This record gives sequence, C-alpha cells and structure tokens, in this order.
Amino acid sequence: MTFQTFLLKYGEIGIKGKNRYLFEDALVRQIKYSLKGVEGKFNVYKSQARIYVDCLSEYDYEDVVEHLKRVFGLVGICPVVRLEDEGFDRLKEEVVAYMKEMYGEKDFTFKIEARRAKKSYPKNSMEINCDLGEAVLENLKGSSVDVHKPEVLVNVEVRNEIYIYSQIIPGPGGMPVGTNGGAMLLLSGGIDSPVAGYMISKRGVKLHATYFHAPPYTSERAKQKVVDLAKIVARYSGPIELNVVNFTDIQLYIYDKCPHDELTIIMRRYMMKIAEHFALESGCLGLITGESIGQVASQTMQSLAATNEVCTLPVYRPVIGFDKQEIVDIAEKIDTYETSILPFEDCCTIFVAKHPVTKPSVKRIKKSEENLQDKIEELMKEAIESTEKITVRAF
Repeated sequence: MTFQTFLLKYGEIGIKGKNRYLFEDALVRQIKYSLKGVEGKFNVYKSQARIYVDCLSEYDYEDVVEHLKRVFGLVGICPVVRLEDEGFDRLKEEVVAYMKEMYGEKDFTFKIEARRAKKSYPKNSMEINCDLGEAVLENLKGSSVDVHKPEVLVNVEVRNEIYIYSQIIPGPGGMPVGTNGGAMLLLSGGIDSPVAGYMISKRGVKLHATYFHAPPYTSERAKQKVVDLAKIVARYSGPIELNVVNFTDIQLYIYDKCPHDELTIIMRRYMMKIAEHFALESGCLGLITGESIGQVASQTMQSLAATNEVCTLPVYRPVIGFDKQEIVDIAEKIDTYETSILPFEDCCTIFVAKHPVTKPSVKRIKKSEENLQDKIEELMKEAIESTEKITVRAF
C-alpha cells in the first residue's frame, strides 16, 4: 500500500503549556534535517497538536521510516490514508478498502477508534465507531470485533481532513534536539562515548565534540574512525562541531615528568581542561563523558572525583551506572558498535600505565602536576590554537 502522508505523534512536548510551540518548531526542523538524507520531496508541517509529513514525490517507504525513527521527540510514526471530507458513505468505502488492502481476507479481530477533532462533523465519535465497524464486518468475512484486545486497532481522526491508520511505529521518544542547550562530548574511538552522546542528545541537548589525537602514536585511520562515529551519532543529533586536538606533546611531557601510575588521571585532567575551553567558547552548558563507575582504573569514584576537580562546568555521565553489556546493547541499536571495535588505537590506550593508581588523592595528583609548571600552559595553548575543527554531518 502506498502512503502519501505520515502522521507523527510526540510525547513530552504535549505537556509544555504555552511554550509548546517552541518544541514543536524544533521538532519540525529536526524532521526536515533527517529527511534530507532521503530521496524525494517532502512537506513537513504542524497542525492541531500533530506533525505531518506529506510525500510529494516517489520515495522509499522503509528509508523514510528509518530516518523518522532517529528523530528525538517522536513517539509514534503513523503511515496514513488521507482523504477529504466527502460524506460518511465515502469514508465507509475508504475504511473498507484500507482494511482489505492491509489485512485481506484473513481472520482477525479489530476495533475502530474514532477521534472527532472537527466538532461540526455530523456524527460523534461513538456513532463513527459503530457505523464503520458494521461496514467492516459486512465486507470482511474473516473479521470480528474485540473492543478489549483487538489484533488491529483502526484509528480514524476527523480533522480538517480525515486520516485513517492502524500502524503506529514506535519513535525514539525524548526531546527535540536543541531545546535544552548544548554540551561538549569527549569523543573517543571506543564504545562508551558515542552512546553517551546519543543519550544526552535524546534529552534535547545539541552536541559538540572534542577528540584527542596523538600522532604518530595514533594513525589517521584512528582519527577517521572517530569522524565516522560522529557521523553515525549525527544521524540522531544533527550536525556536530568536532574539535580534533593534537595531544601528543602534552602526553609526552606528562609521561616524562609525572609518576607513571598517575599518567591516565593527569592526562584526563588536562583533556577535561581543554574540552572545557572549547565548551565555553561554544556556549555549552556542560561536558559529557562515557565513563562508567569501576569499568577501568580511571573510572573509580576516586578517579572521577580527581578529574571532576579541574572542571567549572558540570560533567554529565549518562552511562555511569551501566555495565558494559548494557552499553554495548545501545551501541548495537544505534549502529556505532561495529565502528567502535575497529582495531585503531586512540591516545588514551597508547599511554596506559601497567599498574595505574585506582584510588588517587587529589592532593597528591596536584603535587605531581607541579612538575609540569615550566611548559604545560604553553603546550596547552599550542594544542588549542592548532586544533582542527570539522563540521560532521550524517549525510
């Protein structure tokens, strides 16, 4: 069956009161962005607490649905038959034709659920339900009514036009991107940080990202891997401004001047400082990491406290309480997993100590950092000034 319109339902936006239009407008913008990756012409607009996508040319149904399933804020994607109000007899014919094409002559139970938003319509919702149900029963011999647990729920919405649908494809939920400010994601080539970015973006946060590159210890393929991960996350979040920081000189200096069991923590602290610099520059309201308590030595409670200590912005860790398999499950769902496990090392794994400290003292870490005072500010300035900035888009 060919559908020329999709009716899109949103969730949390509906309780936003007088500000709801701002969220609706953001949702429309995000739908338009997502559909740029689909061949065809589409008209996206809002009307009466619904968002509609009219398909103005030939299109790939599966491709459109797949792209709409990436739009945060949508809870339901309904391919609909849309018709003008040409009288109730015409509506009965269309409903029967729809049911025959969608479900044929097989045995099934159904329920008609009408919603009369257009109060001037001559029949009320209960009358529409009864009369359309009777028409279906007369014309589809294998059908029967079950008002409690129907196999097919047929929705008929009477508005300025009439919409008929029985499929509600689940959307991702969440909030439209850009409605809750921006945040800076510390993006590596691993499994966790792309998932963290996805989860924060789902709450309406616009993503920026910073990646720490360490040539020649990390290859251009490692950098491309991170760009590819950003492209996948951008399917959901919209375009991402990616800062690629050359971190080699800072890492080597720390390696030369600081105790090796503290290397990871100290490097992490300087990563957070640099990421926060770019976050403030971009007007971000926080930092995002993919850290999970106890997963590695740098993610114990003491280690997280030591890295947090250098930040003035809040640090959001959406996977903090997840075990690895839970994170992997989300990575597989959003298609980042296969890219994340490609065997190209990032700068963190290159300089990991054999026996890293697991319960660092902030006082001791600061004492070790005193060894860096001669050059660290200069090296950070050079790293910031030489940063490569890439605008990453999904398509």
